[in-house]
Amino acid sequence: MTTPITIRMHARDNVAIVANAGGLAAGTLLPDGLTLTTQVPQGHKVALVDLPAQAAVIRYGIPIGYALKDIPAGSWVNERMLQMPDARELDNLPIATIQPDPLPPLEGYTFEGYRNADGSVGTRNILAITTTVQCVSGVVEFAVQRIKAELLHKYPNVDDVVGIEHTYGCGVAIDADGAEIPIRTLRNISLNPNFGGEVMVVSLGCEKLQPERLMPPGAIPINDQRGEALDVVCLQDDAHVGFMSMIDDIMQTAKRHLERLNMRRRETVPASELVVGVQCGGSDAFSGVTANPAVGFCTDLLVRAGASVMFSETTEVRDGIDQLTARATTPEVAEAMIREMAWYDAYLARGRVDRSANTTPGNKKGGLSNIVEKAMGSIVKSGSAPISGVLSPGNKLTQKGLIYAATPASDFICGTLQLAAGMNMHVFTTGRGTPYGLAEVPVIKVATRTDLARRWHDLMDINAGTIADGEKTIEDVGMELFQLMLDVASGRKKTWAEHWKLHNALVLFNPAPVT
Repeated sequence: MTTPITIRMHARDNVAIVANAGGLAAGTLLPDGLTLTTQVPQGHKVALVDLPAQAAVIRYGIPIGYALKDIPAGSWVNERMLQMPDARELDNLPIATIQPDPLPPLEGYTFEGYRNADGSVGTRNILAITTTVQCVSGVVEFAVQRIKAELLHKYPNVDDVVGIEHTYGCGVAIDADGAEIPIRTLRNISLNPNFGGEVMVVSLGCEKLQPERLMPPGAIPINDQRGEALDVVCLQDDAHVGFMSMIDDIMQTAKRHLERLNMRRRETVPASELVVGVQCGGSDAFSGVTANPAVGFCTDLLVRAGASVMFSETTEVRDGIDQLTARATTPEVAEAMIREMAWYDAYLARGRVDRSANTTPGNKKGGLSNIVEKAMGSIVKSGSAPISGVLSPGNKLTQKGLIYAATPASDFICGTLQLAAGMNMHVFTTGRGTPYGLAEVPVIKVATRTDLARRWHDLMDINAGTIADGEKTIEDVGMELFQLMLDVASGRKKTWAEHWKLHNALVLFNPAPVT
């Protein structure tokens, strides 16, 4: 007979989630003597005490909602029974009040990476072909396939060729407020450490985002050192007669960059050269129990090793803003977080929605009642280290430590902005399951549940469900993730997303008007 398992996150909690695969039936006797009065699906909440109407329903030690009607002990508690709390105001917050004793440095850990002229380090050696406008995407895709089929095998030290394609560049109010975000995002993606400073651009010719605006003088440090102009293939040039002449030009231009990339070699570098973006998608109630706490433990290890770690997803941390401002290293860092939250509140208000628009049907099916509950489980990816910096959307990271990189919570936009920030390694947790991947950096996928890891055994890299199963601790899985990151960064191992060559399209965040 299966032993009923429930998980309570905090001593104050008056609900717990059911951990058993398939859930538990009505009449099940829990180990604490409580009998379920209703069937409760896996990951969903059970009331541990009688909850009268308007009573606070508490998980993670905070109210995640208020009962819309009486909820007897032993009942299933779901989103239809709760009124969501109002968002925390952005004034009178604790500012840099948590000053923990510094954790001891984590020394001696290294990986094999590619050093770049600008001081960054890549985990892969990739030729990226940047596009200025969506119009050229089909041509670039055709050329990339030809390069892979006909050229790439001649350059064994180059891992891949990717087109930096997007839906921006024309038909937009390019001088409007907010238009600078997608432009600087695309510029900084082109300078990602995994591309080795080799910038190659394909332009149509008539678009609003001209190559010189995308990459103004001084934007590419290595070009300045060589005295080279920006390397641009313009499809509307008179020299191009027919489609194949465009393809031939792109391939000839690519050869020059492939030759230089092929000269690069991995060398031993300290773990402090990792720039890691952490993100979650397809989240469920186990995200904040297993995978995200394990990632949080790993985040602390990385910070102790001197690395850079970014956590993001503004709507998914908004409800814990007081936790974040309290952990800021300085009042200035706290105020920067508040400014980013206020900007996003106003952005959502212009669309006549609020943060509650974040949660998906899958989140709710996985046991997350609302964005407040989701946010509490999301924040734990950031671990316990002090927050030492804040990055606005599209900007490039310039410091070490734990950084709040402000992004929308959309998986695709968040990943795109973290790429622009300079990440060379991505960690993505999921409870419902998603084949998410990025062509530009390795993506390590962490499953929140053993059943997901079993069914998606060739898509998930780590099973954090072993924590809920009682087989491993949060620390065990966090260290497993840390070690895997060093192996993947070194090229000794590939992630499943790399193995299958799965990747999502890049999505630029453009809050400015489209014309």
